[in-house]
Amino acid sequence: MPFLILALIGLAVGVTTVLFGFGGGFVTVPVITIADLALGDDAVRVATATSALVMLVNAVVATVSTRREVLSRLSGRWALFALLAAGGAIGAGVARVAPDAIIRWGFVVYIGATIVDLVVRPGFLRPAPATKTVVAGSGPGATATTTVVAGTGPSAAGLPTWLGLPIGSVAAFLGVGGSVMTVPLMRRAGSPMPIATSLANPLTLAIVAPALAVSLLLRGAVPPTPGLVGSVDVLAAVALLLGSIPVVVLLRRRPPRIPDGVHAWSYVALLAAAGITVAAAG
Repeated sequence: MPFLILALIGLAVGVTTVLFGFGGGFVTVPVITIADLALGDDAVRVATATSALVMLVNAVVATVSTRREVLSRLSGRWALFALLAAGGAIGAGVARVAPDAIIRWGFVVYIGATIVDLVVRPGFLRPAPATKTVVAGSGPGATATTTVVAGTGPSAAGLPTWLGLPIGSVAAFLGVGGSVMTVPLMRRAGSPMPIATSLANPLTLAIVAPALAVSLLLRGAVPPTPGLVGSVDVLAAVALLLGSIPVVVLLRRRPPRIPDGVHAWSYVALLAAAGITVAAAG
């Protein structure tokens, strides 16, 4: 695929980074899979590795551009970040030797299952049932249940610490960056889409940094090929980043105002488009 075309596609990568917290994974994997079809069964493996580089740079730019008061919602969550990083390294290592079909169709099935979950279960596209406080009895001995307010407590972002390892592992293995898991969790915990997608970028950064290191150091099943460093298509990554970084900076400075419901449905539509593209490329 020509360098200029990839740079233009990078504009879409920048938009998804800011609006959906994807860091580019759900655009990069399908695009690189198509761009490197000449690699045959190794195309999707190279796509997931290249996706890690694109997501890393975009996630850094997006995180640095995010307001401090938003990032403060993740303060003190070092154990979560450590588990995300460990999972990222594990997932990337396994992806280097896993059969192409498992990665490709794992990506498609995972997206399909996620879309069904987002549409069927309340809390993402439609509000979850409100928690009610029930008072038992009356007088001095009366008791009441405690109403849990979303977005408070030790899992303030809606992300239990123990989920860091499985989220990081699956995200790095499929090359998706983790936002497809973290954004729905945070939204169901009470975060509006702009907050959930903004917080997805530093979480993605924790996953893709070790994943990229593994991808650069381990070629795995990918044979030596001009233009590849480890399993990463560096030239394609550079083209996508040239298009995406200016968009990330611009949209962070002038964020578009999108109705929350429209924002959520657009998230689901993008997931569907990515899954269909990867399935068709197979």
